[in-house]
Amino acid sequence: MTDPNMPPERVVVVDPPRQTTVNVQPERRGGGGGAMAFIVGGLLVVVAVIAFFVWNGGGIATPDAADTNVDVDVNLPTLPEAPKLPDAPTLPPIEPPTLPSPGPAPSN
Repeated sequence: MTDPNMPPERVVVVDPPRQTTVNVQPERRGGGGGAMAFIVGGLLVVVAVIAFFVWNGGGIATPDAADTNVDVDVNLPTLPEAPKLPDAPTLPPIEPPTLPSPGPAPSN
């Protein structure tokens, strides 16, 4: 089947008794190279950025240890005294409950 967007190359052979037409299709090239190039290019950019930070020393200036002056004295707050609980009230002793004695045996 021919591509409707591209006219095929035609070879016409004319013999006195008959006419033969041969359609020659152009070679098709594979696609998808653009996506692969985009992925490889992206990976190269990532590697270049990582290499820049590694060989540049991180790119972040750190202060010298002699320039740091830190005061770590902290005044801790003191908690107030908790109020004293009152003494528990004294209650009269409690007698354990008593159960009534069982009645006559049930009939069968």
